[in-house]
Amino acid sequence: MASKKIEGQEHCKAAEKYLKTSLLRWKPDYDSAADEYSQAAQCYRIARDLNKSKECHLKAAENYQKNHAFFHAAKALETAMLICKESASTDEIYTLASDAASLYQQHGSGDAGASVLEKAARIIEENAPEQAVKLYQQAADVSSTESSQHQGIEYISKSSRILVRLQKYDQAVDSLRREIGFHQEAGNYGAVGRLVVAIVLVQLARGDPVAAEKAYKEWGNNCEAPETATLEQLLQAYDEEDRDGARRALASPFIRSMDVEYARLAAMVPLPEGMDPAPKAAVRENAAPSYVSANATASAGGAASSVASNYQESDEAPYEPVAYEEKKADDEDGLC
Repeated sequence: MASKKIEGQEHCKAAEKYLKTSLLRWKPDYDSAADEYSQAAQCYRIARDLNKSKECHLKAAENYQKNHAFFHAAKALETAMLICKESASTDEIYTLASDAASLYQQHGSGDAGASVLEKAARIIEENAPEQAVKLYQQAADVSSTESSQHQGIEYISKSSRILVRLQKYDQAVDSLRREIGFHQEAGNYGAVGRLVVAIVLVQLARGDPVAAEKAYKEWGNNCEAPETATLEQLLQAYDEEDRDGARRALASPFIRSMDVEYARLAAMVPLPEGMDPAPKAAVRENAAPSYVSANATASAGGAASSVASNYQESDEAPYEPVAYEEKKADDEDGLC
């Protein structure tokens, strides 16, 4: 181990000599210096001095970049990132990955750039999921420019699932829309159906059944029979404010077979309010009849008798309407 450290120091001294100018060398030899720093980094890595190894890789990347050797510079940054993945902060890993991806793109190796972004995202996903989302989205963008749609779909899919897990539903909707767009560009129309179910669940989790229905109308023609049946049952339950129907739809085997994040989301979706039925009046068996006061009965009977007697004692005959024909005849006799 000690010998490797000494060897590393010798390579660093040689690199510094290549960077110095003299009468015979007017310009620094960046390429040779970068190679010496790369060898020193390997020696320190074997000697388990990871901080010194990372430092040498960064110096190598700097000199490669000055010499316009962008691929070697990006590779040095990627190696430095992987070396310090356990000791460096998430911000440092994020920066190293972004810089390395940019250099890979300048060299024309977009797939390598997307790959380093994905590696960094996996490293920091547990401790910094929001930064991991940004890295996955950058990787998807790089892959899309390189016409590698398959990898772009994989990266944006990971971004969507993390956003759902973080309950950032607005951003998750945007990510799912991009994912659907990638599948449509690649001609994977069969995969769009499950994403339609996912985006409907996210919209319902946002508390927006109208947006969920619009999403189904926009992409529902890509759904297969199980997906269509599940979505129609679910949306109808929310339209009718049927809590039990919505609960049954969200617990359907199709939704439970989706990715873990979406299956868990279905259990968190707020159910429609619904209208609880009015409670029925309770009826007691063998109940006694309602109490009626004797005075009230007598008063009611006396009032009825009084009305009847007044009617009988009246001398006025009851009103009888005169037929129209008889009235017309009397009028004619009077005229004569």
